[in-house]
Amino acid sequence: MFVFHKPLTAKDAEECRRDREEGNRRKSMEVLCDLCRRSQRTLRFSFCRCRSRRRNISAMKKLPAFSLPVLCAVFLLAADQPKIPAMPGAVSSNAVASLKNGLEIYSLMGIGPKKTWDDITNQVYILRLASGKWTEGRAVPGVAGRLGASAMGAKGQVFLFGGYVVDGQGSEITVGDVNSYVPEDHRWYRAADIPIPVDSAVIGMNHDRYIYLVGGRSKGGPVNNVQVYDAEKNSWSQATPFPGTPVYGHAGGLADDSIVYVDGAKKDATAANRYVASEECWLGKIDHKDPNKIEWSKLPPHPGPGRFGIVAGAGEREHKILFSGGTTKPHTFKGVDYDGKPAELSPVTFAFELHGNRWETFSEDTFDVRTDGRGILSTPLGPLVLGGTLKNGAVSARVLALPKK
Repeated sequence: MFVFHKPLTAKDAEECRRDREEGNRRKSMEVLCDLCRRSQRTLRFSFCRCRSRRRNISAMKKLPAFSLPVLCAVFLLAADQPKIPAMPGAVSSNAVASLKNGLEIYSLMGIGPKKTWDDITNQVYILRLASGKWTEGRAVPGVAGRLGASAMGAKGQVFLFGGYVVDGQGSEITVGDVNSYVPEDHRWYRAADIPIPVDSAVIGMNHDRYIYLVGGRSKGGPVNNVQVYDAEKNSWSQATPFPGTPVYGHAGGLADDSIVYVDGAKKDATAANRYVASEECWLGKIDHKDPNKIEWSKLPPHPGPGRFGIVAGAGEREHKILFSGGTTKPHTFKGVDYDGKPAELSPVTFAFELHGNRWETFSEDTFDVRTDGRGILSTPLGPLVLGGTLKNGAVSARVLALPKK
């Protein structure tokens, strides 16, 4: 049994490093020691265990205690990446969010392996890193599940925005519903609807309060609106629209008061009800005093051929927006392009480095690459992708730990 103690010192971290160098006998400890060092800056607690002595858990605030053996058994190192248990069900186009600095991660709704209208779920899956076990949360309210929704953890709640429903004839209807899940209550609440309902938008949060929905597809097609939800006041406002071509299925995130988004699908000027890939990349700087004022500037092309359904998210601690996978052409929820051919995935993982104002390539051949995951989650174990669609078109339940540079 561990008791609370003071956080690790630099000397403690050095002892952990020496222990790890002794051989494979303690290899499973590498993840935990790395987690400890990074946790001192970002989490409310840190932990480790060295050969020369057994350390105790420390906490700045009271958190649930958990045992080191449980974490060793669950998050074992393989090819320098943690193994994480698969979700209870395979889903793609699922919204994702995290709470408690990435210690709780959520997958919400999505489509299952059959890729049919009746395989769209409103199920919620929750993984608490303390236990290493997935649980099924309370289902999202409504008679049908949604695809292309966006989610964000803020103020101790998970907010779920928009998306679209599919009927038995295959018609897609975008909705403006906003739901808030309060874990302590195990209940969903209804929040103020999106003024312009959208699906497949880019989402980001600033100051644990302002949640930005950038672009997306509305009833009349893609839009260039930037809609801002105030999680404190349960109210909406309109920010400076982006000057680029209206798109949906684009990818991006928000960190350091900056929004970055890339690509997506735009209307095909030569054919009705068809979409083609956009190659535009944009950076939006949010004003420090006015959350609705954004200064937009165009970015150079990003690495890799991905254009639609790229999985993306903000790495605030690393001052990066991370991108991975996606397809070379726009595709439907069934995973085929407008010519009826299976979507081709890009294997590239890359990032936009906000401090250096440049693109970086992390991997040109990402293992187990995905498309249509609705976000990359920043966690103590690194950036994670929950579910999504694989290269062979199958819907996955696996959790992918992305490479780090």
